[in-house]
Amino acid sequence: MPYNPDSAISYAHKWAFLRNPRYANFDPMGGDCTNFISQCVFAGGFPMNYSASNGWFFNSLSSRSPSWSGVEFLRNFIVGNRGTGPKGSDGAVTQARLGDIIQLSFDGVTFGHSLLVVGFNGSDPLITTHTYDSDNRPLSSYMYSKARAILINN
Repeated sequence: MPYNPDSAISYAHKWAFLRNPRYANFDPMGGDCTNFISQCVFAGGFPMNYSASNGWFFNSLSSRSPSWSGVEFLRNFIVGNRGTGPKGSDGAVTQARLGDIIQLSFDGVTFGHSLLVVGFNGSDPLITTHTYDSDNRPLSSYMYSKARAILINN
């Protein structure tokens, strides 16, 4: 089934300032951004990957993959995935399209925040995310050291 970015974006708008009770809220554990982005990508049509070594899934707080809620783990899963679930490639923010993921590094070393591209204001991506709950927020309004895009393959 191909990725449907419109479905991912609809989900993002619906839950931008709320928490879907079907999933754990990771805010008390350091942030909910990547958990939320995984939910959006899942809503876009990708099935979960239950691979024991490197899957992408969420059943419960005690039954989930690191890639579901961890910034680097999500990037590594999507870029390296050859099985079920989302696949993609690294890209520049200028290459990002609707439904792609942008990740930010605030210290210039470690990437620590995941965002979903839901629109554009000219060339400025508009994002939706959790932790610092935002919907249709311009990427240019963030202060960060580095940004990267994860371009989702259809």
